[in-house]
Amino acid sequence: MRILLAEDDQSIAALLKRQIEEAGYLAEIAASGPEVWELGETGDYSAIILDLGLPGMDGLSILKRWRRTGVETPVLVLTARGSWMERVDGFEAGADDYLPKPFRSEELIARLRALLRRSAIRSNPVIRAGGFTLDEAAKRVLYEGRPVEVSPMEYRLLAHLAAHKGETIAAIDLAAHVQGRDDDTAKNAVEAMVARLRKKTAPEAIENRRGFGYCLRDEAP
Repeated sequence: MRILLAEDDQSIAALLKRQIEEAGYLAEIAASGPEVWELGETGDYSAIILDLGLPGMDGLSILKRWRRTGVETPVLVLTARGSWMERVDGFEAGADDYLPKPFRSEELIARLRALLRRSAIRSNPVIRAGGFTLDEAAKRVLYEGRPVEVSPMEYRLLAHLAAHKGETIAAIDLAAHVQGRDDDTAKNAVEAMVARLRKKTAPEAIENRRGFGYCLRDEAP
């Protein structure tokens, strides 16, 4: 799952990015209002953590624009200002949750998980593809009905393949989604993850279309 982290304070952004990725998600940082607005409008994110005090365009204006144009991505608002009136403004603009600064990163992660659980249940809490069953809310994986222990990165890889079941995705594109990098090291790491997942399940569980990429079948065998 990709999370857009809209925060212009570099030290806070770096800390939160590390905490979010340790929790099993992929975080992408954006620091300016116009950049955040464009990424939220066009990017494929599971949730957005939005600081209201962004340079160039404030977070509240960005949120209002997103909602007017039909962007339904769950948004957790961060702000240094914690008055009840500003919370009301945030919720009326379309925020799904609100966290005033200062806060503990553990609380932010807990709120993010709750936000993602609600979003997954509203949309599609269970994804099935190629013999795999992924429970998005609980982050559990089954293969042919048998539980499979996976790492956060392995889960992200499977979730991305399952979301695009029947499609072939190049290793380099999987690397960009799972690790946020598209270099040879990340590509090799994806290939190693696929090998580990096959060992945990079956050699044919993840198809390799040589020269093109990896695929999960649209239907279980």
